[in-house]
Amino acid sequence: MTLPLSQAFAGSSTSEILNGQVDFHVDHTNLNLNVMDAAGNVSGQSVAGGNAVDITTMNNTNVTNNQYVSSVSISSDLNANVKNTGGMVDLSSQAVCNSAGVSTDPSYTNVYSNQECNAQDPSASLNANLQNIGNDVSLASTAVGNSFEEDTNAKYSAIQNYQINNSSINATTNANITNVSGNVAASAAAIGNTAQIIHY
Repeated sequence: MTLPLSQAFAGSSTSEILNGQVDFHVDHTNLNLNVMDAAGNVSGQSVAGGNAVDITTMNNTNVTNNQYVSSVSISSDLNANVKNTGGMVDLSSQAVCNSAGVSTDPSYTNVYSNQECNAQDPSASLNANLQNIGNDVSLASTAVGNSFEEDTNAKYSAIQNYQINNSSINATTNANITNVSGNVAASAAAIGNTAQIIHY
């Protein structure tokens, strides 16, 4: 995921990290992009999020993460008209209720993560009209309720991950594309809960 995240860095031998985030309000982004006759690449990104945290340590670490969203709406809209570009076009729209990433490099790591999404409708929409593109085209809309990622090379590690999604998740990509010199990739993804855990 590409959300802007709050970050926690620790430099002692043992880290105790407690993160509690609550969001009750509307989170909305809107990007309207009109580009003509660009010699290089065109890139546009619209991101809306409820709670996000990125935790990185090099120590023995105990992490407790609690994220709760009960907002009316979390939505991201991107509308683009691009014509006559010499380079590639990369457009993405993303809406995420809760996002957490934990990366550690210690002897042991213990992580407890609890995420609950009760927003009305995390939704991401992307509408694009593209003409005469000189290179590749990449279009993606992504809506997620809860996202958790953890990676560590700790010898001992205990992970407890709880995710509850009570929201309607919506992702839409609409595109009209003509005259592209490169490849075209388009996607729309709506995900309630997702987790990735990597132990080396």
